[in-house]
Amino acid sequence: MATPRMEGQNVINESALLESKSLRDSVLARTDVLDRVKALSLLPDGMHVTTAMVATYFGVTVEVIRQLAKRHREELEANGMTVLRGADLRKFESDNMSLSLGSYPQARRSLTIYSRRAVLNIAMLLRDSVVARQVRTYLLDMEFLARTQPVDNPVQTEAVSLDDRIDQRITHILGKTVVPMFNALIETSGEHRKELIALRAGVQRIERRLHQHHARLQRLEGVRDDRPAVGVMAAMDAMNARTFEHHIAKLLSRDGCTDVFVVGGHGDRGVDVVGRTPDGRRLVAQCKRYAPYLTITSPDIQKFIGSAKVLYNAQVALFVATCPFTPDALQLAVETNITAVHRGMLEEWSAGEPLKILE
Repeated sequence: MATPRMEGQNVINESALLESKSLRDSVLARTDVLDRVKALSLLPDGMHVTTAMVATYFGVTVEVIRQLAKRHREELEANGMTVLRGADLRKFESDNMSLSLGSYPQARRSLTIYSRRAVLNIAMLLRDSVVARQVRTYLLDMEFLARTQPVDNPVQTEAVSLDDRIDQRITHILGKTVVPMFNALIETSGEHRKELIALRAGVQRIERRLHQHHARLQRLEGVRDDRPAVGVMAAMDAMNARTFEHHIAKLLSRDGCTDVFVVGGHGDRGVDVVGRTPDGRRLVAQCKRYAPYLTITSPDIQKFIGSAKVLYNAQVALFVATCPFTPDALQLAVETNITAVHRGMLEEWSAGEPLKILE
């Protein structure tokens, strides 16, 4: 899995997160990352989820979560995992509407619940989950941001802090009040169940859009102020394919390219952006906003060669991706004069470093 380019000895990587408890502890306050990757439904108390809900969030089986909790019980309990029994269980069910926890033919002897902090802890322990990997990617990007952002401007720091507080307040209202209210209503409603589920989904979409909007604002403000654009990979990971194509077009225009147009979509013949370099050469770009743990392979390059060289007769051809390229794909790109812009190069380009091929 690729992570943004990181310099220095103090920057963490995914392997360190998986293996080191002390490093996991250092980023456990970043529970907002969970919402940036996928909406996390909570119990009516607005604070906890069950084992089944954790499994659904990460797209794995309940047994996988149970085995993980068994192996790392002490660490997870320290971060909010609790096994309720007896009077504690009965009080919790009474206070939080037991219907929302599912129907059981017999009374439960125990119930394991997880705080958001414990769910984030699981994301840093769970290896075979797409969602868990995405959470770790965001943690790495945010850690990189925290370690590299200039701190010599107290006025700017206060403004960013205010934005963060507003964003966190919105998340609190939507994620811990409105969504749990819908959860409770859905479980106790019959006739209007479908309508309530649709309304809840709409609220969760708004929450995700707010996070995406916040990420885009951070990226745009970094470029506008002519400072290194920190956290750019997290912002691009939050984009959809079309937004990513327009982002690449803006980077080309920023670096002096002319006649830049986004042509991606039905009938684009394998090219997403066209234009001319500052010195007038015909340029085309293929844009792939893939998850950072995927790769661009040789067949991907082969398809682009035909489009760029034959259909468009391009003199400069860029294959831009938010993930790495396989060694074979990189070799083929070199042999066919295709510029492979991988995740690390894309981060530098977005932060202001121009592509050499455009100079």
